[in-house]
Amino acid sequence: MNQDYLEKKKAIVEAIDALRPIVEDIAVSLYQNPELGLEEFYAVSKLTHILEEHGFCVRREIAGLPTSFSAQTGNKTPRIAFMAEYDALPEIGHGCGHNLIAASAIAAAIGVKECLPPEEVDVTWLVLGTPAEETIGGKVVMTEAGVFSNIDAAFIAHPGQTYSLGGTSWASHPIEITFHGKSAHAGGNPEAGINALDACVLAYIGIRNIKNHLRDGVRLAGIITHGGDAPNIVPEKATCRFTVRAKDSHYLEEIVLPRVKQCALGAAQSVGANVEFRHYEPLFRETLEHPVLASIVADNFGYLGQELPKPEPEDGGGVTDVGNVTWETPCIQISFATTDARGHSREMANDTVTPRAIEATLTAAKVMALSAFDLLYFPGRLEEAQNYLRARHEKN
Repeated sequence: MNQDYLEKKKAIVEAIDALRPIVEDIAVSLYQNPELGLEEFYAVSKLTHILEEHGFCVRREIAGLPTSFSAQTGNKTPRIAFMAEYDALPEIGHGCGHNLIAASAIAAAIGVKECLPPEEVDVTWLVLGTPAEETIGGKVVMTEAGVFSNIDAAFIAHPGQTYSLGGTSWASHPIEITFHGKSAHAGGNPEAGINALDACVLAYIGIRNIKNHLRDGVRLAGIITHGGDAPNIVPEKATCRFTVRAKDSHYLEEIVLPRVKQCALGAAQSVGANVEFRHYEPLFRETLEHPVLASIVADNFGYLGQELPKPEPEDGGGVTDVGNVTWETPCIQISFATTDARGHSREMANDTVTPRAIEATLTAAKVMALSAFDLLYFPGRLEEAQNYLRARHEKN
């Protein structure tokens, strides 16, 4: 590699190391002020203030989401984005480490802006604030609104137990099924009623058993959320909810969900009830792995001296709204090791403000920033990544 390239990489690393106080400030302040999805007003104020102080132009309420934002510097191509998350979990706060996701994105963006300013390099650097990952999936909404349609590449880093290239996730499209019957006195004249709960139970059993008729890589987990109001009244309404997941969103939408609905319709008809369906969350697509970005990211982990573990067998059933972004633009979600605790736990939340977590967050920011630089320095790699995405769309 030529000297200019190596000096630029060294400068990016040093610039991000100098941002340690900002990373610590974000991690601790968001940890101390956890907010649920679409209520992250403190986090948005904090993050956008820091970005504006460093020369980014901020737009708020992107795609109609009250706690989303876009922070930009430059107006040329390529347009490279770092995605921030900042919603917390009920009761346990930042047990998924989204305070560190935000901190890594901010540090990466400021680092590349300082070393590769748009005034000197043809580029646009962005931070996209993506709220409510744990609930409605802010990135799903933003993708559908076209926010990522003019983004040339996107990066995000998620804390956990190991360093990795991120891996895969499944497609998910949760469904609520409501049965409508007719009430009657359960002891006096039950024959005059239509038992919606019977239909709901039959549907639950049927849906749980259709896996035998589907290919591997499907998850059907459900609960009955309403089964009537009193045991001496024939239930006129009953509701169940299912998380419906598959490795492939096309198979999910075209095969699995129609089978689920057939089960529910058959159950309703068997007792004379009516049935209605509602998707209470949007379609989360499976994560498309991008080999070009994975190769670049792996090289930069190596540049920093951070070994990556051997890839483990494909994990089952995890879902993230990053998946939708990976089908819109070349995108990768890396993982960085901040804790030995399991995700979505108080222990992991507490571990987000340790020296280990801060150091790992800086490493994640460096990997993303160095990888973004590589896409600039080797534009053929970016073109290769975009061609790969086009080919996958044509295949599907």
